[in-house]
Amino acid sequence: MNDVTGIPTPDKSDENFWTAFSHLVEPPWNEPTADDTFAMDEKVLDAVRALAAGISTRALAYSTAGKHFDPVLMAAPDVQLALLRALYEAKLSVDRLAESAATVAGRSGANYAQLGAAWGGIKRQSARLKWPHAVVRNSAKESIPLNYAGGTAVVHHDADADAWWYTATGADQQEGESGPDHGTYAEAIAGATEFLLTHALPDRQSPA
Repeated sequence: MNDVTGIPTPDKSDENFWTAFSHLVEPPWNEPTADDTFAMDEKVLDAVRALAAGISTRALAYSTAGKHFDPVLMAAPDVQLALLRALYEAKLSVDRLAESAATVAGRSGANYAQLGAAWGGIKRQSARLKWPHAVVRNSAKESIPLNYAGGTAVVHHDADADAWWYTATGADQQEGESGPDHGTYAEAIAGATEFLLTHALPDRQSPA
């Protein structure tokens, strides 16, 4: 594990917070252990099973009949096909979240080599092909989209004020807009992320 004692950890109220926030820490992560990946597999499987149980026609039949859906039925071939369909949706979700993370990292200073390293060690050219709009040289004139916590936000640059602002719609359909009072893109994206987290929907409960 990397030594983290030298990494600054200012509170949000500290005047150096945004400077530290914008500084890319190297290395950005520690390699996950086998235990880490197994634990993540279990969490993903829990989420996918819940979706599979919700879309499975067999599970729906049991629910309609008012009968208990025994967990052993998850091994039925048609339920496994529903699980496979749910896994495909999970893959699409991962792709969307990866694009959002790559865009935020790239617009905040990460380069394609770093994005590729984070994405399993793919080459810089492959990362550029995968996320062609993640890293740009002149982002100040562009509106920057963000998808997070079930909501969406767009970060803008106000050239006249030389400041950043955002508009956002949370997962609960609440809309928000900041003023052009963020000095950096990092501050605006942090504000947008905080708004989306505040207006995220509660975790979907697994069917009984």
